[in-house]
This record gives sequence, structure tokens and C-alpha cells, in this order.
Amino acid sequence: MNGQKNRDKESEIIVKLKKRQYKIIVGQGIIPSAGLRLRGLFENIESCNIISDRTVAKLYLDDLTKGLNSAGIKPNKIIISPGEISKGFKTLENVLEQIILTQSDRKTPIIALGGGVVGDIAGFAASIVLRGVPFIQIPTTLLAQVDSSVGGKTGINSAHGKNLIGSFHQPRLVLADTKTLDSLSKRELLAGYAEVVKYAVINKPSFFSWLENNYTSVLGLEKEALEYTVSLCCKAKAEIVMLDELETGERALLNLGHTFGHALETEAGYNGTLLHGEAVAAGLVIASKLSTKLGLCSNKDYLRIISHLDSVGLPTKVKDLPFSKLNKEKLLSHISHDKKAKNGWPNFVLINGIGKASIEEVDQDSVQKTLSEFIENK
Repeated sequence: MNGQKNRDKESEIIVKLKKRQYKIIVGQGIIPSAGLRLRGLFENIESCNIISDRTVAKLYLDDLTKGLNSAGIKPNKIIISPGEISKGFKTLENVLEQIILTQSDRKTPIIALGGGVVGDIAGFAASIVLRGVPFIQIPTTLLAQVDSSVGGKTGINSAHGKNLIGSFHQPRLVLADTKTLDSLSKRELLAGYAEVVKYAVINKPSFFSWLENNYTSVLGLEKEALEYTVSLCCKAKAEIVMLDELETGERALLNLGHTFGHALETEAGYNGTLLHGEAVAAGLVIASKLSTKLGLCSNKDYLRIISHLDSVGLPTKVKDLPFSKLNKEKLLSHISHDKKAKNGWPNFVLINGIGKASIEEVDQDSVQKTLSEFIENK
């Protein structure tokens, strides 16, 4: 594999669910080890289907393929277009048809090699093709490594909103190779960092303080700081997922910033002008502002969150977003179509200060006023 010396440097988090469990492995240069790891997971494995996008495939598909071949596993490769625009029925149908043409059976695993879009498409395909096949996550972006690769949420977008069509389908293994983050643009890295901040604000106040002092090390891709960050976020998500696998309660806390963020993404049209993490950062600002207006969060903590997001270069104001004009009514309409909405209106994840999030019922008037203040930059 990578030798015991390298294995000793890996971090391992176990996600224990009611009927199964799986490992999250965090380390550098671990993609080539995927073949032997799959050989250990699946008895008599002969082949697998790899789903990746063109950008990631050029960088890491050869390393993955060599590792699989060396373990005696034949990889079938399915390449999609990069970007959020691929998270729709057209791409999903194409992926499913290609899987079927390989004459795969229900024991043939699907490997997602890429960021959140690839993981969502591959995971959803794995959940429905042949009524469900095993699924492996190899996330290659910071956002995917700290968030979307863990927990089993899969899906595609609708014209009415983000991730409105999907399923829960837990991976059998997550391999987070932090070496892949070297290839990310600054913008992509920052987008992933927004999810890192989210975890700190939900229930890790000491981590938020650590980020304030060490964010340059994380964003500078310093090995120890990066692996600490990815491992801690994976552990934080695993802890919540283990309590609430299908999001019937506490798992909804992981949506902090996402209800507003998804509305912004829908308004942007999933065309690449607004990345998911950028939308989450802006959504975190709006959620924090709403929390302060409702008397849940102190102005001091609200300003601390704004200051940190500003320091790293994430959007905190309308002028930071790719809109010539932002329409409050359209955002409210998108919010009413959120996948968590009941009777046309969702509950909101708000904060009672840094490190303590809660799920609250909020009247539409308060949300409308908060959106108006954000849009008018008050």
C-alpha cells in the first residue's frame, strides 16, 4: 500500500450507524492505496465504476487507475463535465446508462473521484442503479473533504432549488487525500473554508478561536494544519450523523447558512458565478444577522464571524456577490421551496453565539426584514 510508515500518519474516523459503519481516512498521497483498500472491503471484487469530471480526471485518474490495476480491479471510467451545471437529470441519465452498459452487477462499487458535484451525482447514481450498489468517496476539494463526502446525502438540483431530488446513501469508505488540495484555485479553497467555519460556529467554539489564529496555515496548505482541520470537521460531522442519520432532528444543524445560501445559488442559476461555499458564507452572515435581530446572538459574536470571513476573503456583503441586483421577493420564494420546508416555510438554523446552534421557527416578517437589511447593506 503506502507502507506502514505512511499509514501511521493517517487519521481514521469511524462513522458508526445503526446497521453499518464505515471509515474516513485522512492523509497525504493515499489515492494510489484505494485498490488494496477496496480489495479488503469487497470479497472477490473484479471491477468498479469511477465517476469523475474532466478537470479532476486529468490530475488524479491515472494514480487511482494504477492503484486499482495493481490490486487486480478493472476500472470503468465515466467522465462528466465539471461544475454545478452537471447536477441535473441529463448528466444523471448519462451516468446511469454508462454504468448499465458496463454490465455491472449489484456488487460492483461506484467510486466518486472529485468534488461535491461528482460526489452527489455518483452517490445518487449508486443509490438507484440496480436498486443500489456500494459507493466509495474520494473527495478532491476542501469542501468535499470536510463536508459533502461524509454522511450519505446525495442528489441533483431542480430549477426550483438545490438538491431537491436525491436520497440518503452512505459510502462504504471515504478517502480524503489532502495532497489533492494543492491543485485547487484560491477561490475553490476559500469556498471549502466556508464549511470549515460553519462547523466551528455550530458547536466548536475553541476551533473557531484556533481558526482565527491559524487560518493562514490552513489556506496556505500547511500539512499539519490542513490535516487537523479536515479530520476535525469530519469527526464533527460524523458525531452528528451518528445521532441522526436521516436528518429527522439534530442533523439539520449542519444546514447552518445553507437555507439562505441555497436561495442565493438558485438565484445565480448554478452557472459557476457563485460557488456553493461562497453562498454558504453569505448565508452564514444572513443567519447570524437574523440570530442577532431575534436576540439569540450577541452583536459581538456576530461581528466576530463577519470579521473572520472578511479576513479570509469570503463574501459578507451584497457587493461581494455576482448580482447586479438582488431581489428579496425572489429569495423568499426560493426559501419557501427549500427541501426542508413544511407547508411552504422552513425552520431556520440560527446561533446562540459562536459554538451553539439551534433550530428555530422564525416568522416570515423577520426573515424579510433581515434580507432587506442584508441587501441594503445595513
